[in-house]
Amino acid sequence: MIHELKEIIEKAIINEQKGLKNVLATVVDLDGSSYRKPGVRMLISEDNSYTGAVSGGCVEKEIIQRAKTVFRDNKPKIITYDGRYRLGCEGILYILLEPFFISNYFLLAFSEATKNRESFKITCLYSKEDEVFGNFGSAITFKNNKQFLFSESFHLQHKKEEFVFTQLLEPSFKLIIIGGEHDAVKLCKIASNLGWEIDVITSAKDSKKLIDFPGANVVVGESPETIQFKNINTNTAIVIMNHSYVQDLKYLVKLTEFNPKYIGILGAPNRRERLFNELFDFAPETSEEFLDIIYTPAGLHIGAQTPEEIAISIIAEILSILRKKEPFSLRNLSGKINQ
Repeated sequence: MIHELKEIIEKAIINEQKGLKNVLATVVDLDGSSYRKPGVRMLISEDNSYTGAVSGGCVEKEIIQRAKTVFRDNKPKIITYDGRYRLGCEGILYILLEPFFISNYFLLAFSEATKNRESFKITCLYSKEDEVFGNFGSAITFKNNKQFLFSESFHLQHKKEEFVFTQLLEPSFKLIIIGGEHDAVKLCKIASNLGWEIDVITSAKDSKKLIDFPGANVVVGESPETIQFKNINTNTAIVIMNHSYVQDLKYLVKLTEFNPKYIGILGAPNRRERLFNELFDFAPETSEEFLDIIYTPAGLHIGAQTPEEIAISIIAEILSILRKKEPFSLRNLSGKINQ
């Protein structure tokens, strides 16, 4: 959810430049079930526009109305939303509404943390009551214990009758796309909607530019012989889509030194055994654990045909591995979805 917070901060800065106040709404607790879980946020602007969402779209209008007192009095409060009678969910949301101010020091610390791919913590004080005012609010703590408050009127002093919600936000999930053709562009564009940080590696002989890959963070022209991978860990997925067996194998050999969450390779099923056999020829120390993270052909079997559909099948497979879920139709589920 780090990408949602990024969007909120970007919009808050624009509002401040326009002279508009901001109120941040955070779901801090939940009794029962709901469309989204504690830790989701939305930014409400003084002109009644908003960024982000805390539900499927049914709660937001009421939150905007109930945030008016926060704009007027500059005092945070807790509200509840009972979805048992108005939504298809069986839960009560507890929502913190607080003034939201972006200082230059906070923006600098946040920018450095996201650039360096560092995790950080957000702590919220709240009460499980409806329409109650008090010393409620949020504090964000970065590396080396740099801490900032979202509201100038809030003091991080916990009383016995108050509850504490703590959220650890990890760096954005990273996707490395190796390939520069039309299908790589589609994968990049669709994956960017998830807020993933995307690096694209195209051919050194036919390198592309950043403008060619909407949503990409970096686009470079490289070859398997010259590429220098770094910062690849279990928070990273790699999709190799060169449409060249030789190039795929060379990149795979180079990647045996790392431990990503997922390596997907386009290609027919009948070349998988050959790929693995030749991988051992060039990298005999390859472990069984490394082979387990290779998925070729990449993607779930959903009948995908177009580049867009193939991209969706690949992203779905990455998500299933990331969330440790075996894919199946939700209509066959009898319990809660998010377990």
